[in-house]
Amino acid sequence: MTPEEFDGLYNAAAPRLVSQVSLLTGDLGEAQDAVQEAFVRAWDHRDRVDVAGAEAWVRTTAMRVAVSRWRRLRRLIPGARAPEPRVPGPDPDRVALMEAMKRLPEKQRTALALHYFCDLSLEQIAADTGAPVGTVKARLSRGRSALAEMLRDPDEEREHAH
Repeated sequence: MTPEEFDGLYNAAAPRLVSQVSLLTGDLGEAQDAVQEAFVRAWDHRDRVDVAGAEAWVRTTAMRVAVSRWRRLRRLIPGARAPEPRVPGPDPDRVALMEAMKRLPEKQRTALALHYFCDLSLEQIAADTGAPVGTVKARLSRGRSALAEMLRDPDEEREHAH
């Protein structure tokens, strides 16, 4: 990857990646640090990072950096909790969605987050996760069905029953 291609990647992808990683960390500052670290690593490996897959490489690296920092903190400070988001609280529907997402199996949750929050295509998710496209489709379908069941409004069901 040339320095110009790297600059283009950084300018186009950094804000989007910070937003995506902040969904994982719940902390904008942590997300910014993780993405910055991932771009430093991408620069160090630019001769081996394919331009076409560079954003996915940086995203994966940033998420791993964020998770690694959190695990390191937990080892250093037993009982440490994940940082609380430093942004205004989300609306109740978003809270319900995020709580339901936490109850999904990890692979379904990852597929849904990458598709709906990160706007990745099925092919991009398959490349990022190492799963075949058909498996990604199945995870999305099962995840959506499970979410629909968890988020079903009992009052609405009663109205339709009468």
